[in-house]
Amino acid sequence: MGIDDNQLGEFLRARRAGLRPRDVGMASHGVRRVAGLRREEVAVLAGVNADYYTRLEQGRERHPSPQVLDALGRALLLDTDARLHLHRLAGFSPVGGRDSLHVAERVSPELRQLMDGYAHTPAFVMSRTLDLLAANALADALYAPFTPADNLARMTFLDPAGRQFYRDWDRAAQAAVANLRQAAGFDPEHPRLADLVDTLTGHSAVFRRLWAEHSVRGKTRDAKQLLHPDVGPLSLTYQSFDVRDAPGQQLVIYHAEPGSPSAHALTLLGSLHAGERQTAPGNA
Repeated sequence: MGIDDNQLGEFLRARRAGLRPRDVGMASHGVRRVAGLRREEVAVLAGVNADYYTRLEQGRERHPSPQVLDALGRALLLDTDARLHLHRLAGFSPVGGRDSLHVAERVSPELRQLMDGYAHTPAFVMSRTLDLLAANALADALYAPFTPADNLARMTFLDPAGRQFYRDWDRAAQAAVANLRQAAGFDPEHPRLADLVDTLTGHSAVFRRLWAEHSVRGKTRDAKQLLHPDVGPLSLTYQSFDVRDAPGQQLVIYHAEPGSPSAHALTLLGSLHAGERQTAPGNA
């Protein structure tokens, strides 16, 4: 099983291992047997008992208060996504909660119509586990190198096209794993997530290494450097939007700078793939 039984403890341990004393303004004394901060140092920074913190990491204590979680988040220098993830792992879910991972696979006709209205830019809907649920014609053309274009994490790590398609593959790989870690915070026992993580850990050593780091990130906006076999390099940015009437679904829209070579390449890509859009429901 790729999903850890002690999610909270594993997350705390991984984030502690990623910090050095100098990162938190502490002096380093003596020889360190392992990388990162000691448990006692995290406890001091968070203002909690060292034995209590040890029990948290070992899974013998699984119900810290929100106040303790906030203190640990500050001590471990967690960003917003990571702090929310920490609270979810302890059972304190924000609006949307754990049920948000149970995403309906059906994309509403109104949303499909909206995506089809973006004729000059790729747009698609995905789940928290990065399954592609629906796409407009240009998104279909963008992901045409993949067979199938079904899940962004699987496409990145297991499809041979991934290494060429993502010009900054390392960054794309890190982002995909961080997105799946965030999904695990909503429902670590969800069958789709467990199956996906098991598949990826079983076939990709890089995924196994990144999964063990417990980095967490949600999709908001970012730049993408892609290489499409039909039109060459593409420099795009994307914005991600929550679908309010289908919690857990996200609408992702790519954008090229107007008048740029990438904008012209997207226009060419649309022309080359005109008429080739797959029409099967739910097929991206």
